[in-house]
Amino acid sequence: MLEHGHNVYLVIASLAIALMSGFTGLTLTQGASAMGVARRKLLVSMSAVALGGGIWSMHFVAMLGMTLPVTFHYNALVTMMSAFVAILLTGIALLLVHFGERTPKRITFAGLCVAVGILAMHYLGMSGIQGVKPLYSGLGIVVAVVVSLVLCTASFWISYGNRGSRNILFGTLVFGTTVVAVHYIAMAGTHFVKIEGVQSSGLWLSKEVLAFGVTLSSFVISGAFLLVGVTFAASLSKTHLEDSAKQSSAADTDTEAPVSDSQNVIRIPYESDGKTSFVDSNDVVSVQAEGRYTFLYHPTGRLFCPWSISVMETRLAKTSFVKGHRSFLINTDHVTLFERKKDNGVCFFDGTAHLDQAPVSRSYLKEVRKRLGV
Repeated sequence: MLEHGHNVYLVIASLAIALMSGFTGLTLTQGASAMGVARRKLLVSMSAVALGGGIWSMHFVAMLGMTLPVTFHYNALVTMMSAFVAILLTGIALLLVHFGERTPKRITFAGLCVAVGILAMHYLGMSGIQGVKPLYSGLGIVVAVVVSLVLCTASFWISYGNRGSRNILFGTLVFGTTVVAVHYIAMAGTHFVKIEGVQSSGLWLSKEVLAFGVTLSSFVISGAFLLVGVTFAASLSKTHLEDSAKQSSAADTDTEAPVSDSQNVIRIPYESDGKTSFVDSNDVVSVQAEGRYTFLYHPTGRLFCPWSISVMETRLAKTSFVKGHRSFLINTDHVTLFERKKDNGVCFFDGTAHLDQAPVSRSYLKEVRKRLGV
C-alpha cells in the first residue's frame, strides 16, 4: 500500500471551482423555460458544459494535489471520456427540468442523474490512472453513493422548487459541497498499490500536461462565473428596485400600470416574437411566478410577462386576484370549483388553455375562501 495525501491549497481550489461551476450552470438557465426552444437548447447546453466541466475540473484539480511516493500518469482517452460522461448526465438532468412540465418526479430524477454523473466521472477518471492501481473499500463506495444521491437531489429541489435568486445561491452551495464531498469521501476509502513492470498503453497524459488542461478549463469556468455573476448582481439590484416600487406604489398612483375604461382592470404586458402586447387583467385566469418573470394563463394560451410576481401582486391588488400560493395569483372571477383538503385547497377552471387548476397553500387558504365566499 502506498500512502497518499493532499495539498491543502489545491483542496481549497477544487472547492472554489465546484462552487463557481455550480453557480454558473444553475444561473445560466434561470428564466430559460420562458424562452424559445432554440435559445433554451443553447442555454441548457452551455449550462451542461459548465456543470459537467466543473465536476471534471474539480476532480482533477484535487488529483493534481494528491501526493504519492511514486510517479504516475493518466490514460488520455479515459480521462476525456470521464469529462464526456459528466457533461452528458448533467445535460440530461437539465433537459428534464427545462423541457416539459417541471413536476416533483422530474426534479428528483434530474438530481439523481447529476449524482450518477458525479460518481461515474470520479470512478471512470480514477480508472485512467497509469502506474498505480486504486483499491476501493466497500464502505467508501457506499458512503460516496449515498452522499451523492441525497445531496444532489436536495440541490435540485432547492434550485428548481422555486427559481428565485436566493434558491439558486443555496442550491449552488449544496451542489459545490456535494461534488467536493463525494470526491474526498471516495478518496478516503481508496488505497493505491504500485504496478511493477507494466507498460502504459495508448496515449497518456503526464501530470504536467493534465495540469495545463485543467488550468485552461478552470480559466474558462472562472470567466463564465464572472460574466454570469455580473448579470446576477444586476438582477438583484433590479429586484430591489421593484420591491421599493411596490412599497411606494400605494401612495403614488402615477406609477400604476395603465388602467382601462372599466374600473379596476389593469392592462398587463406580455412579450412574444420580440413584441410587447397587452391583455386586460379580467381576462387572465391565473398568474404563475417563473424566476424574475411570470406566466399569464389566458384563453389564448400561456403568455410570458416581464413583471415579477411581487410587482404583479401590487398592481393587481385592487382587482379580483388573490394570492393562493407563493408562486400563484388566482382570478376568483374565473374559479368554477373549489376543493378544500386537509390543510390546503385547489381552485379549478374550465376552458383555460394550459391550466385547469391552481394550488392554494395553507398560508393563503383563509383569504382565498373569504374572497370566494365559502
